[in-house]
Amino acid sequence: MSAAPFLTVRDLAKHYVSRGTKLNILEGISFDIAKGEVVGLVGESGSGKTTIGRSVLRLVEPSSGSVEFDGTELTTLSAAQMRRTRPRMQYIFQDPFASLSPRMTIGEILTEGLKIQGIGTRKERMDRARNALVQVDLPAEAVNRYAHEFSGGQRQRIGIARALTLAPEFIVADEPVSALDVSIQAQVINLLRDLQQRLGLTMLFISHDLAVVEYICDRVIVLYLGRIMEIASSADLYARPQHPYTRALLSAIPSPDPDAPRNRQILKGDIPSPANPPSGCVFRTRCPVALEACAHTIPELREVSPGQFKACIRDDLN
Repeated sequence: MSAAPFLTVRDLAKHYVSRGTKLNILEGISFDIAKGEVVGLVGESGSGKTTIGRSVLRLVEPSSGSVEFDGTELTTLSAAQMRRTRPRMQYIFQDPFASLSPRMTIGEILTEGLKIQGIGTRKERMDRARNALVQVDLPAEAVNRYAHEFSGGQRQRIGIARALTLAPEFIVADEPVSALDVSIQAQVINLLRDLQQRLGLTMLFISHDLAVVEYICDRVIVLYLGRIMEIASSADLYARPQHPYTRALLSAIPSPDPDAPRNRQILKGDIPSPANPPSGCVFRTRCPVALEACAHTIPELREVSPGQFKACIRDDLN
């Protein structure tokens, strides 16, 4: 970790009101990301992963909290100031089919952000688009084609190229391979890993696939119902998970050895509604080792070993 984190998030919260009911999507989210680090964000659907990614980039406005990027507090920037900051922070969307306009050529899609930012001449912008396509292993001539002419994996490469045209330093990758065939996923993940290392990118990698996260991420944040359950390095998290929720998630990872012993921990029920979250620890209604005190105590995220944090009142889980 560097002395000063590249991205610092403190007490981030996001609330919505729907038909008079308050929905607590995020509450008390705090974490750091060092420059050049890849941090994974994992959890079940409905845990708030995408909301964190979009709130960090102010694609949705946080209800409260602080997001500091390279020493600049983003939540207080005006729209014009944020627009000037956006080239340094880019987003890779989950759905490669819905995120590319069918009415625009690939060249127009890739140069749109440059045009909005007033960067370069038309020729210079198109040169950057061609270069970005080559970086993601697509032909430069693809600038003249349309999205429907490409496969899902190729479209996601175009989505990655769109982010790269602005030469970002920080990328939020939101489930970038979940919509792709399994045979294509590894290719795109390897591409992202190569680009991250070659360009020195800092990345928040959102996924529900813990095997993918282990492969690409330096550290992992485990999220449940809008709260952080555990933060640790990938090595520590996968070798010595500390939170019951993390253990349940890891137990579901398929093993390449069908004869290997399994200790599958199946969570009962569904993730609760953010309109009616459990009292105390939000995970307690599905936790296999919950105590009576868990219904009355909101556990703080505390360091239980060097660099490893968990939000659980129990100290006897080994």
